[in-house]
Amino acid sequence: MLELLSITAGYDRRAPVMRGVDLTLAPGASVGLLGPSGCGKSTLARVAALLHKPDAGRVVIDGEPARGWRHRAPRAQRTAFGVVFQQPRLSADPRLTLTNLIAEPLRAAGRGAEVAERVRELAATVGLGEDLLGRRPHEVSDGQLQRACLARALVLRPRWLICDEMTAMLDASTTAALVHAVEAYRRESGAGLLAVGHDRVLLERWCERTVHWGELAGGGATAAVRGAAAEHAPEVA
Repeated sequence: MLELLSITAGYDRRAPVMRGVDLTLAPGASVGLLGPSGCGKSTLARVAALLHKPDAGRVVIDGEPARGWRHRAPRAQRTAFGVVFQQPRLSADPRLTLTNLIAEPLRAAGRGAEVAERVRELAATVGLGEDLLGRRPHEVSDGQLQRACLARALVLRPRWLICDEMTAMLDASTTAALVHAVEAYRRESGAGLLAVGHDRVLLERWCERTVHWGELAGGGATAAVRGAAAEHAPEVA
């Protein structure tokens, strides 16, 4: 279970973007978090993924409270999450080839021996041609780079996926391909999914339940999502 309990967070303690927010996500379940740009949903996603320390409240991962944030989080908790951001060019080191981009988490975890096999496997999973793996971010399209970023998020086989506006900059066919890849991974692994966005149609087709930001931001409302992963990947094109 991933539990966000009474989360107050923002970038200025005097004016947090959320107060007392609760969100509970069960293993294998999927929830879409819907809200307009700037409402705070991406901040909550970063808190969930241990990338942003809240001003108050707790994050509990599989029954164990979070014991650090960003690089200070214990490796076992930090690597439980795979995160895909909205803008791939801001989350990819421009000096790295796509192979090395995908392999970053493996090498950081001391698992460099797995690079060749995992990169080849995940390139096929996300629909990334092997001819692209030696290129750098400026040599590929946004859609191709986001495919590599999704592969990077999956490379350590996370138990929880956070997709923050993952498809906002992509065309319909690439959106459908990436959602299909996420759902295939969830069926195989039983991972839970938090998908953040402002596209109601996409989230309602993708996720088992869609939660509106207003339900959470009003001061402690709870969105509890429980159940197994969906049997089939949704059609989003």
